[in-house]
Amino acid sequence: MRMRHEFKHRLNYGDYAVLASRLRAALGRDAHAGADGTYRVRSLYFDTPDDRALREKQSGVDRREKIRIRRYPGSGNPIIHLEKKIKIHGLCHKSSAPLTAAEVERILAGDLAWMAHDARPLVVELFHKMRGACLAPKAVVEYVREPYVYAAGNVRVTFDSRIGTNLSAASFLDDGAAFLPAGEEIVLLEVKYDAFLPSFIENLLQVGSRRAAACSKYALGRCYG
Repeated sequence: MRMRHEFKHRLNYGDYAVLASRLRAALGRDAHAGADGTYRVRSLYFDTPDDRALREKQSGVDRREKIRIRRYPGSGNPIIHLEKKIKIHGLCHKSSAPLTAAEVERILAGDLAWMAHDARPLVVELFHKMRGACLAPKAVVEYVREPYVYAAGNVRVTFDSRIGTNLSAASFLDDGAAFLPAGEEIVLLEVKYDAFLPSFIENLLQVGSRRAAACSKYALGRCYG
């Protein structure tokens, strides 16, 4: 299981403008970004009846996992993936499996039997967790992502803004769904890399007023939904 380093910081829009300007000049754009350098992301988060994932995040539990279905809206059929993210000692691992919109509709309708013997191990795992641990959809979060990449170290730097939330799972596949702002207007900086972060990128990311983020987009969505 390959683990990656990951850290997040809250930014105000002034800090974002400074950092984005630096990164545009030094790093490549992600191939999936549109003409304006961004794309929209929508995630459906799952949790237990007692909100275990949310509580562990807020308490800073050292080993925890998060399950979500992520959608990248676009023309034609959207790209959808089931994802499980594990965090241990500050390192992260993400596994994923493709889903169709029809399969998501069946999951949201409670039609789960087909998942038990699916060829995708992560789909089977979700089935057992929904049946055994009563895992269920809890919130949908949507945001605009501005991504940058650098090959050495497999570095990925992203800015997430216009973060919105909707507590209805049905909104996940609804292109016309409305989303409430998830708290104050911020930009969330995320930096991911394998064994090392090149020193010049570390230097580019230095802004004195930046502070470590205490909560995830899922936590923001639950708090303000």
